[in-house]
Amino acid sequence: MHIVLVEPEIPGNTGNIARLCAATGFVLHLVRPLGFSTDDKYLKRAGLDYWHLVTVVYHDSFDEVLKKYSGHHFYYFSTKAPRSYTEVSYTQNDFIVFGKETKGLPEELLKEHWESCVRIPMISDARSLNLSNSVAIASYEALRQFGFDGLKEIGRDHL
Repeated sequence: MHIVLVEPEIPGNTGNIARLCAATGFVLHLVRPLGFSTDDKYLKRAGLDYWHLVTVVYHDSFDEVLKKYSGHHFYYFSTKAPRSYTEVSYTQNDFIVFGKETKGLPEELLKEHWESCVRIPMISDARSLNLSNSVAIASYEALRQFGFDGLKEIGRDHL
């Protein structure tokens, strides 16, 4: 699977997501402009020593992503979306797309792809979840649907 972060702003979130990608084998796509330098110490620290396990692809715009991967299905995560992320049947070539921490995905993008917009349910008084938490929730739902195929599971006898 592919995780797309459109204009992420907080290096620690992106570092955490990179670490998740290292642990799952997902490809991380970062859409510029980024709110930090890729040399940022907080980005590197959050990713720990996993960076060599992550495939990171940089894009200058989200339109570039759409054109390059036009045959793939994209799911757009937004608190405004009409259905839950668990109502989707993911495939291993899908793209899950998240917006910047302060604003989410642009309204016009959501309107253009409304049928592919999904949300993570939460109480109405909560504005949103942390970006790296949201990516983890979505990623592990997809992995659950795949039967955690390709991931090594350690049994309790190893404790």
